[in-house]
Amino acid sequence: MSTNLLAIVALLPILVALVLMVGLRWGAAKAMIIAWLTCALAALFVWHLPLLYVTALSLQGVISATSVLIIVFGALLILHTLQYSGAMETIQYGMRSISKDMRIQAIIIGYMFSAFIEGASGFGTPAALAAPLLLALGFPPLAAAILCITLNSFPVTFGAVGTPIITGFGASLQALIERAVAQGIFQSDAHFFKVIGQIVTLMHIPMIFILPIFTLGFITRFFGPNRSWKEGFAAWKFCIFAAVAFIIPFLLIAWFVGPEIPSMAGGLIGLSIIMFGARYGFCIPKETWTFGEISKWEKDWLGNIAFDTKKELRPQMSQFMAWLPYVFIGVILVLTRIDALPLKDAFNRYGIITFNNILGYEGVNENSIKLLYLPGTVPFMLIAILTIFIHCMPLKKVAKAWIETLSKMKTATISLCASVALVKIFQGSGNFTNPDLIAQLASDGVDPRILSMPRAMAEAIAGIMGPIWPMFASYVGGLGAFITGSNTVSNILFAQFQWDVAELQNLSKIVILAAQGAGGAMGHMICIHNIVAVCAVLGLSNREGDILKKTFWPFLLYGLSVGIVAYVLITIGYSTF
Repeated sequence: MSTNLLAIVALLPILVALVLMVGLRWGAAKAMIIAWLTCALAALFVWHLPLLYVTALSLQGVISATSVLIIVFGALLILHTLQYSGAMETIQYGMRSISKDMRIQAIIIGYMFSAFIEGASGFGTPAALAAPLLLALGFPPLAAAILCITLNSFPVTFGAVGTPIITGFGASLQALIERAVAQGIFQSDAHFFKVIGQIVTLMHIPMIFILPIFTLGFITRFFGPNRSWKEGFAAWKFCIFAAVAFIIPFLLIAWFVGPEIPSMAGGLIGLSIIMFGARYGFCIPKETWTFGEISKWEKDWLGNIAFDTKKELRPQMSQFMAWLPYVFIGVILVLTRIDALPLKDAFNRYGIITFNNILGYEGVNENSIKLLYLPGTVPFMLIAILTIFIHCMPLKKVAKAWIETLSKMKTATISLCASVALVKIFQGSGNFTNPDLIAQLASDGVDPRILSMPRAMAEAIAGIMGPIWPMFASYVGGLGAFITGSNTVSNILFAQFQWDVAELQNLSKIVILAAQGAGGAMGHMICIHNIVAVCAVLGLSNREGDILKKTFWPFLLYGLSVGIVAYVLITIGYSTF
């Protein structure tokens, strides 16, 4: 069997997921199970792997997915706890009183508040929080959806406390990272993740400034009373102000602390700065802009959820008390992630669950479940419990928060376990030495080193793209997010593939992986899961296609920007690894 045929077979599970979720609009839980089964069959009948070995790899994937599921649970628990305590309504009240200019509201909520929520919770919560808030402020539902989907992109690379980088690349490249550390290329796996985070920030810089200006122009052009790009661009000073307020802590944290909290720190600090500036009219356009009278809106802007723009939010507590749990989360994350402090070493040393030689197969190990270091337990679950007492929540509301969180875990658990199990088969397909297959490949003139599925795809792609691959690497990350709904899972799916392409073309592996991470973030603009979720909360049923058509263009623009930066970094020899 030729390299190209092996690559086509390896690609089949991804194509199956794409067809089922996009073409047939299946849910991720069902689609990823079928995709995993397709991958398992390919491993059994094309790669001729033993059934028990494929089972061991699948179990390894389920165990690896547990770490992410703990983070998801903790993130959702914080969200629902703050909703039922009244803190979220208080935060919304504070934001609504800042400015009446809807361009400014869009930047405060869709850009900065979403960035903070992405850094603190991730996993689709920014759109679920920001879009209804914009709706309550009087935004057309379709415009609110496009704003939230488009602007919640660059913070996603670091997601909920670095999960897309640490778990995404860690679960996919564990053995390769350990080898690089053993060779002295990196000081530790944490150093490896930190370097990726540093390079990713460079790739995001252009669009952090360009995207908010472009998005406001897009919104005023297609939803404004005068249909004018110019009216959106008129708020460019405030957009630049917001970008600077975000990017300084974003860069400082990523470069000097690590990948856990750049988005959360940038969002929280930036939010405080621009809200203060907006309150005093700093960089605010002279003329206040709104969407105009609802009676003049086009019908296709509206959803089936009736809303009253005159409805008043009521603060349930002080702004300080409402934000206090997030402050505690930020403080704990900093204290447990800085190398110089003893807490990081302690949290990484204790409470670790390991699985070695699963089902007796040497090398099929999983040692990534660090119960103390996982942000899902500390600080998310810890702060969720403390919030009960801080906000004096009645037990009835506490029970509702926990029940609602648990109820939302079923689909995430199934889809994530299937996704990671698929990835582990991908990777493990090259680790089991099958003499008959090696002989068959050799007789066909195929290098036996390409036995793994990612390697087969990489060999085929490298032959087509060659050295211009840096210009396209981010779109693969975007495809992964589009298919799976997660930057983390996109990195899990394609990190090995990106590594292999870079190795075959003698490109900087760390730069290509950074482009993958940036691509997974920009892929949230076209991510079916996110679009479906935001449509659900805004009552825009069956309008997913309309949103995807609008967000596809900034996605292409973003990928072009990332590709240029990646190509320049490799050309100037920024990193040799």
